[in-house]
Amino acid sequence: MRTPFALCLFIALGCGSVEPAAGGGIEPPVIPVALDAYRQWDKWPLQRIGARAYMRSTYDRKGGNESADASHYLYQESDEFNVPLDVEGPGILYFARYNHWHGSPWHYEVDGRDHIVQESSSKDPNKPVENSVFLPEAAFPSPLTFTWSQTKGADLMWVPIPFEKSFRMAYTRTRYGTGYYIYHQYARDANLSQPIKSWNEVPPAQDVLDLIGRAGSNLFPGGEAPKAGVPGVVRAIELSAPKDQAIALGRGRIRITWDDRATPSVDAPIALFFGAGTLYNRDGREVLVKAFPMNIRFDADRVHLACYYPMPYFKSAKVELVGVDSIPGVKLDVRSEPLREPKNHVGYFHATYVDVPQPVKGEDMVFLDTQGVEGGQDWSGSFVGMSWIFSHNANLGTLEGDPRFFFDDSLTPQGQGTGTEEWGGGGDYWGGRNMTLPFAGHPCGAKGPKESRDPEDLIESAYRFLLADLMPFGRRAKIHLEHGGTNTSAEHYECVTYWYGSPGAALVKTDEFQVGDEASEKAHGYASPDASAPEELASRYEWGPDSIGGKEVYPATTERGRRTRGSSEFRLALDPDNLGVLLRRKLDYSFPNQRAEVFVADEGSTDWRSAGVWYLAGSNTCIYSDAKGELGATQHNVQTSNRRFRDDEFLVPRALTKGRRAIRVRVKFAPVDRALYPGHPYPVEPAWSELRYTAYSWILR
Repeated sequence: MRTPFALCLFIALGCGSVEPAAGGGIEPPVIPVALDAYRQWDKWPLQRIGARAYMRSTYDRKGGNESADASHYLYQESDEFNVPLDVEGPGILYFARYNHWHGSPWHYEVDGRDHIVQESSSKDPNKPVENSVFLPEAAFPSPLTFTWSQTKGADLMWVPIPFEKSFRMAYTRTRYGTGYYIYHQYARDANLSQPIKSWNEVPPAQDVLDLIGRAGSNLFPGGEAPKAGVPGVVRAIELSAPKDQAIALGRGRIRITWDDRATPSVDAPIALFFGAGTLYNRDGREVLVKAFPMNIRFDADRVHLACYYPMPYFKSAKVELVGVDSIPGVKLDVRSEPLREPKNHVGYFHATYVDVPQPVKGEDMVFLDTQGVEGGQDWSGSFVGMSWIFSHNANLGTLEGDPRFFFDDSLTPQGQGTGTEEWGGGGDYWGGRNMTLPFAGHPCGAKGPKESRDPEDLIESAYRFLLADLMPFGRRAKIHLEHGGTNTSAEHYECVTYWYGSPGAALVKTDEFQVGDEASEKAHGYASPDASAPEELASRYEWGPDSIGGKEVYPATTERGRRTRGSSEFRLALDPDNLGVLLRRKLDYSFPNQRAEVFVADEGSTDWRSAGVWYLAGSNTCIYSDAKGELGATQHNVQTSNRRFRDDEFLVPRALTKGRRAIRVRVKFAPVDRALYPGHPYPVEPAWSELRYTAYSWILR
């Protein structure tokens, strides 16, 4: 729908809705996977039933910022095989970030087959190659990869790497071996757009490269007015004003309200919403933001802003521009198309703005907590990006702060990064320069106060958009960011968090029991003949520093549980309408490489069926090796943190849970014979730790 500018645009439709297809019961939406995650970018709003996202990294396990969160490895199989990521089960690695070429050549071990991935500076890292590329180049083309030449500090990789059973990443060299990695894992019978097949270095299809190459252009040139009573999807919001009014325009606000809800789902400063902290253009660039969902560009006369996130609605959409009344010549264009997905398959688009003028010392900033948003207790959907200001003083030192993301009651972050500029696609503070890529960027801000040309030039911002690497949640998302390396920065932060959310939970907590509690064990039919007696543990989760300035920030808490080298069985209640089950375990992470075979049976049955392997690599003891010099020898510095509590997840296939009100679960310890590094065993003998189990049923109503 093309609409001329108005301070308030209102699209009103009838009250029709798109219902699930009749017959066969409720089916979950198809999850676009691998290259389909890009091709089917119009499916961005879909629920991801049976999928989970995780972000692992080389962060300092003690909660600090040791060597800028680099070179902390789960274990070392050899001096040339230093492992920061090790997972089992079907999944896809969607993103990897490294600092320059450091760590390269990298091993990508897919289903037991080792692939060597490197960049063209690896051969002689003391003489890095300008305009370097990932190798093999055909398998890692631009615009799905970029190196430090374009990013001003990082090597970035968005090529999907599917694995059917397992994936390991290892660094050959350990000098400044920093990195973070986003991967998805799927229930064995999740409704995927294509089967997962082991990556074999086949080049990404040209249509995907062409699509991502269109970032910064008009991604949705069409659009038509939907018929009355037919739900729609806003596919483009384009805004422009005279160039000399750019800064004033950026200070206005955009508000979007869906379906006459009481509260806008989008309410944010215009500049930050479209990907930049300010519309000040310090060096007359044609483009400030050239991203896949957002762009900001200048021509001779005007500034143009565009957003292409798909935004479903069912009855009405109200788009408002606030605080721009005095700006002459503002133009707004909103285009839509009919909604073709069932109503219960999609979520509303949100852009939640938070202003943090004075961060609390010792505490993460919380940029999003979906619980209670718009009056709704629970939301299910996906976290799809951030645009944030990290300084109003051109201070880049605050960039050491790590992102931490928590989903669906987990107290262990499912996402843990290595720093703020890394999250924004940079390294080494982007060298103080600006850059813009399809999914990450540092569009504005001077190198420092002395280099600034205007008060607006002191505003430093970054963006990170998630498409293939989006992060689903079933009932709650909490998006945290440290301010500085140990939560001590006093900078003024602002953030817009982008997410899709459907009111209500798609993950419903249906049962929980405390191992080591006699009544709880009895109620859940717990049986573990070889388990230890109940043990009490006082410890912490992996968050920030325990103490700041002598003040304890995260005190230890106490938990009871058991450990076993045999099998445990227990009963869990389910929602009979479930579409699969997420099983969470609280554990003692001092026991290394915890691995078990999981079996499920109907209540009262002895017909045990395999559900897969539950594996958590590493332990609270890791190896730190920041080698001296580019070609320095691998080090073997053993570090044990005081953070022993961890929450871990396992996806139970729908075929084993559908229609059942309860199941019995058996976990059979299957130890991994592995040293911390060759000739040096872990300080604790392997065992399966179980402190608490929680069952969540996936539902779609």
